[in-house]
This record gives sequence, C-alpha cells and structure tokens, in this order.
Amino acid sequence: MSIPNILSLIRLALVPAFIAVFFADFPKAHVYAGSIFILASLTDALDGFIARKYGMITRLGRVLDPLADKLMTAAAIVCITIAGILPVWIFIVFAIKEVLMGIGALVMFKKIDDVLPSNYLGKTASVVFFVFCLILMLFDIPQPYSTAMLSAALVFAILAFIRYAIRFYDTIIKRQVERDEEEESHSEV
Repeated sequence: MSIPNILSLIRLALVPAFIAVFFADFPKAHVYAGSIFILASLTDALDGFIARKYGMITRLGRVLDPLADKLMTAAAIVCITIAGILPVWIFIVFAIKEVLMGIGALVMFKKIDDVLPSNYLGKTASVVFFVFCLILMLFDIPQPYSTAMLSAALVFAILAFIRYAIRFYDTIIKRQVERDEEEESHSEV
C-alpha cells in the first residue's frame, strides 16, 4: 500500500477519535478536537502532495482520499450542529449534497470503474469548510455569524457540486458515445 493511501487510512481513523474528543467531558475538549481536525487536514495535504509529486495516484487513493475528507468534514458539521453551534438546516443541505455526490460517485464507479478527481472548486469548498469549522470549534462565535460563515461555505460546496454534476454528465455521455462507436465498428466487421 502506498504512503498516500496509508495517510488517507490514518485520516479515516481520526474521524472517530475526533468525535470522541469533541464530546469528551474535560476542559478544552474542543481545542483537542480542533487539533485532531488540523492533523487530519495535514495528512490530506501531505497525501495529495506525495501522490502527485511521486506519481502515486491510484484508483484506491482516488476513493479513499475524498472519502476521508468527506467523513471528517461531516463529523465536524454533525458535532457542531449537535453542540448547538450551527442550525440544523445547514447540516441538512450539506447532507443532501454529500448523499447526491456519493450516489454520483457510486454510479460513476459502476459505469466506468473510476471516480472523478477533485476539482478546484471542490478543494476550495473543503478548505473553506475546514477553516470555518475549526473557527467554530475553537471560538465562541454568535450564531448569526456562525450561520453566515457556514452559509458562505455552503455556496462554495454547491458550486462545486454543480461543477461535479456537469463533469459527471459529460463523462457518462462521452463514455456512452465511445461504447456506441465501438459497438458500431464491431458490427461492421
């Protein structure tokens, strides 16, 4: 197993640790949870850097990396929603978007045996969510401001979702056209 994939697995393992620490009943639990969240983001940056620099991009990594990112982000959103820092509607919009992205990834994997790589908007949305979630964990921000912060992050996430949907559609259509042309060329022989 490659180093980037091991780092993604470590990030996956940090998700339950983050949740446990976030809800732990000791002083500064949110600060420690924030530290785990930062560690997870560092493994994300490191695995991406190593994978690109050393040509270690694998199909497994293209599944593990976004899965680990999404689970950590989802864990943070769920935790700060349960803690009453964030209104439930933001969690619901985030959850719907993530479920649709997951379904799209499964369909893509089934149809072409691969998933779409992340794009600039998706990475930007992840970074914005990360920063805002971390701020909300570490500082006591009044709810109107916290809602505004994560609403802005949702705008990035929805724009990334639209971009992924367009790429998904284009990729599926392109593959179908290629299959049709291949079948047509076989039938002419």
